[in-house]
Amino acid sequence: MIVDKYIQDGQDVKVVEKLVDKLKDMMTPGEQIDYIALQKKPAVTILPDSIAVSSKRIFLCEFTKLGLATNFEIFSWKDIKDIAFKEEIFGSKVTVIPLTGENLSIDYIPKIQARKLYQLIKGALENNRKEGARVERVEEISKPVVPIIEIKEEEVPNESPSNVEYTTPATPPAPTAPIQSYIAAPIPQPIIEQPAPVEEEVDDEITLKLKKLKSLFDKQLITQAEYENKKNELLSQL
Repeated sequence: MIVDKYIQDGQDVKVVEKLVDKLKDMMTPGEQIDYIALQKKPAVTILPDSIAVSSKRIFLCEFTKLGLATNFEIFSWKDIKDIAFKEEIFGSKVTVIPLTGENLSIDYIPKIQARKLYQLIKGALENNRKEGARVERVEEISKPVVPIIEIKEEEVPNESPSNVEYTTPATPPAPTAPIQSYIAAPIPQPIIEQPAPVEEEVDDEITLKLKKLKSLFDKQLITQAEYENKKNELLSQL
């Protein structure tokens, strides 16, 4: 069955099948559905709200008109600021925080589904930010360098004394005191040393995984044993 991978955490098969049919028509080339979380209220809910995560976007889905229509709130990863969830007595409340506009929440999401949603969305947001930073660095490096052209003033040749005509006056002029010329010495300008650019240290892949693993443990999303086992596995790759 095509929906088998979307019902491993207790999702309703019929609702998932109906939702997948609608989402498939909205997928772009190279895009695929990664996870679907369904609302599960204490009372019976025939058509629950849901959150679907693809490789490029996140879909908040609400069935209306007895399932004949569906309202979608769709965000690409670059339009999302963060994701949050709060565990309550009956399931969890998952909140999508966009860069602009109001926060959108769906409650009564089963806790295990909410945790997986959080992990998937957090990972996608982190990868999107890294990709954006990499593109900015590439654009900065690829900017054309404008050459600096030094313009020199044309030198005016000094007139040779042989080209100057002298006339001898009939009566020699009275002697005058010699005229002294003073040329102001240039004022030395202080030399300002430019600080050397600080290269940003980029963590390697294993360090990033260890940090992400520690973040999951601090938020109590994984147990101590799971944390230690995964940490030892990553450290063995060094």
